[in-house]
Amino acid sequence: MSAAKPFTVKSIEAIKPDASRKEIPDGGLQGLYLIVQPTGVKSWAVRYRHAGKPRKMTLGGFPAISLGDAREKARNALRMVSEGRDPATEQTEQETKRPAHMDLMPALLDEFVTRHVAVKNRPSYVRETKRIIETTLKPKWKQKLVKAVTKRDVIRLLDEIVDRGSPIMANRVRALLSKFFAWAMERDIVDASPVVSIKAPSEEKTRDRVLTDEEIRFLWLASEKLGYPFGPVVQLLLLTAQRRTEVSDALWDEMELEGNNQLWVIAADRAKNRKEHFVPLTASALEIIQALPKIKPSEDEKAKPIYLFTTTGKTPVSGFSKAKTQLDAEMLAIAKKEAEERRQDPEGISIEPWTYHDLRRTAASGMARLSVPVHIVEAVLNHRSGSIKGVAAVYNRYDYADEKRAALTAWAAEVVKISKPRNFETAEMGQSPAEFDLSSSRLDSSASTA
Repeated sequence: MSAAKPFTVKSIEAIKPDASRKEIPDGGLQGLYLIVQPTGVKSWAVRYRHAGKPRKMTLGGFPAISLGDAREKARNALRMVSEGRDPATEQTEQETKRPAHMDLMPALLDEFVTRHVAVKNRPSYVRETKRIIETTLKPKWKQKLVKAVTKRDVIRLLDEIVDRGSPIMANRVRALLSKFFAWAMERDIVDASPVVSIKAPSEEKTRDRVLTDEEIRFLWLASEKLGYPFGPVVQLLLLTAQRRTEVSDALWDEMELEGNNQLWVIAADRAKNRKEHFVPLTASALEIIQALPKIKPSEDEKAKPIYLFTTTGKTPVSGFSKAKTQLDAEMLAIAKKEAEERRQDPEGISIEPWTYHDLRRTAASGMARLSVPVHIVEAVLNHRSGSIKGVAAVYNRYDYADEKRAALTAWAAEVVKISKPRNFETAEMGQSPAEFDLSSSRLDSSASTA
């Protein structure tokens, strides 16, 4: 039998599963083995002898435990053996000291959030992760030991989410569980992940939905009816082209509203690309912001308002799904009313589904339509692609400041024109709807000179 060859990362990744479980020795360290399950799951173990008997200790899964880490763990175990100790027994004893409830899924999910998610991610991602855990994972597995979660359990959960009409959420849950079990493997809580060979339940296509001018008008009028907090959130999403959580979680401290160069400064820890971002505020955006109520986190007279959009003063607004349903209903009602005014059948009217993120794409597309160069649009969106390179990328605060303001001002003026209410009877007599006065709207002609 030929001698075992030392493992490399490439050789490990190339190993295919067989119909039965197999153990492959590492030629680079005697006693270290790679275990390959029929499912394709790979994990590490070290074999040795203690008190004349063969012993085995699991080290964790691959790739969560890298080749280098596995060899280091194996060396430590073999060093303990040379000292007359039994590393597998000591590992078991250490595990038994851990309170039983700490190995239940709810407790470990909380620990995962505290030690991993909250440390390495933006607040908005942390909140969404907590929401999925509290609403989906904990209720399902509240008495489940982490080591008892099987591949079948995960598939069953994902199928249930798909069957209730949420295929994209099923993808998000799978991704979250994949990260959770990888973290648990790194901490030697489980030996393998039950998610590793499970594919995303649903195909996700790159969205290219852009609202038409008519849909923008319906949206603007509907948001006026919706009122605070979601109405102005939607209006600022459209006017500023920023991400939903960046707008909904905006802080009063981020607003520079005095002087002649009004800005919204999105801190690096709130920006998706971790880069501080400066959004010029047009006259239209300023008017919306200045009209917002300032809700304090307490009744203390010295307390300052924190969030632009909040109902408690202590946390940013939530409930976007319900607000979206209301917006859709208002938009459809406006569309049907206008159809009646045009003497058309309102029952044949419908509005194509859209998402909040589509407003960002709509704004970007609108600026491009106004001949704004692509690198300026990217600067407005806080994208960092190949269009912005080298030394120019260092000067963040004033990168294309004037150009960004001009782009957003032009786009605001376009939204002004698009969003004017229609009077079909007058229009039929030959007067263009664009000539009507829009004094009742928050958007006015001053946007073109902001």
